[in-house]
Amino acid sequence: MMYSVGIDVGGTFTDVVAVDDDGRVTFAKAASTPSDPSVGVLVGLERLAEALDQEREVLLAQTRRIVHGTTVATNALLEGKGARVGLLTTEGHRDILEMREGYKNDRYNLRMAAPEPLVPRARRLGVHERVRADGSIEIQLNEQQLDGAIRQFSDDGVEAVAVCYLHSYANPAHEQVTGATVQRSFPDAYVTLSSEVLPQIKEYERLCTTIVNAYVGPALSNYLSQLEARLADAGYRGAVLIMQSHGGVAPISEARRLAAGAVLSGPAGGVAGCRYSGQQLGEDDLISFDMGGTSTDISMIIGGNPELATDRGVAGHSVALPSLDIATLGAGGGSIAHVDGGGLLHVGPESAGAEPGPACYGRGGTAPTVTDANLALGYIDPENFLGGRSRLDADAANAVIDELAAVLHVDRVAAADGILQVVNTQMAEGMRLVSVRRGIDPRGLVVVAFGGAAGLHVTELARRLGIERVVVPRVAAVLSAWGMLTTDLRHEVVQTHIGDAGRVAAADLREVFSRMEDAGRKRISEAFDGAVHVQRSLEMRYGEQVYEIGVTLDGLDLDAEDLMPQVVERFHQRHEDLYTYCLRGEEVVVVNARTAVVGETPALPQEPRQPEGAPTPPRTRRRVFLGEWREVDVFDFDGLVSAQQIDGPAVVESDITTALLRRGDQAQVTPFGWLDIRIARP
Repeated sequence: MMYSVGIDVGGTFTDVVAVDDDGRVTFAKAASTPSDPSVGVLVGLERLAEALDQEREVLLAQTRRIVHGTTVATNALLEGKGARVGLLTTEGHRDILEMREGYKNDRYNLRMAAPEPLVPRARRLGVHERVRADGSIEIQLNEQQLDGAIRQFSDDGVEAVAVCYLHSYANPAHEQVTGATVQRSFPDAYVTLSSEVLPQIKEYERLCTTIVNAYVGPALSNYLSQLEARLADAGYRGAVLIMQSHGGVAPISEARRLAAGAVLSGPAGGVAGCRYSGQQLGEDDLISFDMGGTSTDISMIIGGNPELATDRGVAGHSVALPSLDIATLGAGGGSIAHVDGGGLLHVGPESAGAEPGPACYGRGGTAPTVTDANLALGYIDPENFLGGRSRLDADAANAVIDELAAVLHVDRVAAADGILQVVNTQMAEGMRLVSVRRGIDPRGLVVVAFGGAAGLHVTELARRLGIERVVVPRVAAVLSAWGMLTTDLRHEVVQTHIGDAGRVAAADLREVFSRMEDAGRKRISEAFDGAVHVQRSLEMRYGEQVYEIGVTLDGLDLDAEDLMPQVVERFHQRHEDLYTYCLRGEEVVVVNARTAVVGETPALPQEPRQPEGAPTPPRTRRRVFLGEWREVDVFDFDGLVSAQQIDGPAVVESDITTALLRRGDQAQVTPFGWLDIRIARP
C-alpha cells in the first residue's frame, strides 16, 4: 500500500493527512513548534503512523509524495523576523520603497503611520545605470560602483540582497550581471532579482515584492533544508512539494528561489480542499470558511474556480505575485478577549498561539480566548480533546473567563457568550464583505466549514447571513492538509505588453503567449514529466484607470481573426460584474499577459462510501448553553452512517473537531460521512 501525505503547519497545530491507494483518509494532529516547525512535522508523522498501526519509517518508505504548506515565510513577515536585506537599485530611486504609491491604505486617516520599511535607507544603495521603458540601455552599468556597494553590504552583515533596477522587466541584462557579480563576490548571500521574481510594470509593487522575497527567503530556505534533512534521516526518499499562494505546488528548489510565493501557503491548501469538496458535492459556488487556532481565512469559489489576485498586501507590504483571493481575519480559537479603556469587549487579533495557548491547554496561558469560552459554555468535551490525548483544564478556562466577567460586571456565562458573539460578528462581516465585494449574494452559496474551530461557529454565521446550507467534511479539522493533495504543479509567467487593445495584433499576442508557455514548460519540466495544460489571461483597464483586472482567455481560439474584439468584450463584462458598470465607448488598454503552466498530478482515489444502516444513537448527552442551559444529544462523528439525520440542538464531535447544531438545524450524513446541514431560519 502506498500513501500520499499532506502536511499543514498552522499557528497552533500541525495537521498531517495520509490517503492510500484505496482512497482511505487517515489523519493526525500535533502541536506546532514555532522555534523549529520541522520538529512538529516529525511528531505529526509519528502520530499518523500510530493511527495506521505502523512505524514511522515504514510509513515514509511507503509514501510516494509529501505536499507541505508552511507558515515560515508568513511568520517571518508578520513578526518582523526576516533576513537583514540590502537593496541595489537605479541611482536616485532608492526611496521608492517609502514613497510607495503616493497614498495610504486608509487615505482619510491623518494619523496613520506608514509601515516600517523592510530595508532601512542606509542599506538601500543606488547604482549608476539606466534602462529605458522600451528595453534600450541609456546608461551602462557601473560595475566599479557595484563592487563598492557589495563590499559595503558585506561589511554591514547583510544576509540577503535584493536587486531592482528601473524597467528591468523590459531588459534584465543589468540585473543579471549584478546578480552574478553578487553571487561571485558574496557567495553566502541570498540573492533575488526583480526580473525573476516579478518581471512586470509598476515599480513599487515590483520593488516591494522583490524585497519581501529577499526578506523571507533565507528563513524559508533554511527551514526547507532542515525539513529535507529530518525526512531523509527518518527514511523518506520521495518528492516534497511546497504549497504556493496561487493554489498550486512547487518543488523545494522553486520554493527556495521564489520564497514570496509561499507567503499564503497554508490558507491556499484550504481553498484547494474546499474546491475539491465542492466537486464531491456537485456544487460549484462555495464560501470557504477556515477557522483555525490563530486566524480565520475566507474565500469564494464561483463556477468551480477560486479567484486569483495580484494586489495582496501582508503586514502592510505589497506582494504582487498571483495568489488566491483570501481574506484573513485575526479570529481563531486562540484569539484573546480583552476590554478596552472605554469598557468595550474585543476579540483578537492577538492570539495565544501554540505556546502558551489558551488557558485551558494548561501550558501557562493566562488570557481568556475563544476556545476557553467554548469550553465554558459546554460546546467542547474537556476529556475528548485530540481523542483524549490531551485533557483540557475547565477550571483554568473558567478562571480566566471570570476575570474578564469581573471587568465587564457580568457573570461567567454572559462573558463567555459575549466573546462568542463578538468573534461571530467579526467573521460574519468578513464573510459578507468577501462575497458582496465580488457582487455575489452569499445567501445562494454553500459554506464549506473546516479548521479545528469552524464547526462550533459556522451554523451561527450562516444564520446571520441567511445562508441555508453548510457542509462540514469528516476531515474538517485537517482539510487544508488534505486539500494540498488535490493540487497540481503550477508555474506562473508574466510579461508586460502595454498597448491599446484595438491596436494589439492577434499575431503579436500569440507570439507573446508562445514565448511565455515555452519558458513555463521549461521550468516545470525540471521536476515533472506528466501531462501539462496551459491557462492564459490578460490584465486590462480603461485608459484613464490605474488598476487592471484579469480577463481569462480560456475557451477562446487564439487563431481567430476577431480575437481581440472578443477579449475586449470579456473585459467589459468582467468590469460590469465587479463594479456594476462598463464603458464600452472608452479605450481599453492591455497591460500584462499571464500564462500558467500546470502539471497535472494524479487525482486522489475516491474515498470509500460510508455504509447505510440503522441510525447511530447518541453517544451521550451534555449540558450546553444556547441562550439557556440545555441537555443535548452528543453524536460520534466517525460513527455516523450514510443518510442518517440529526436534528438540532445537538453536538457532533470526533477526536479533532466538533460541530454544533442549533435549534431547528438539520444535518444529513452524506455517503462520505460528512455533515450536510440545513440551517433553520432565524
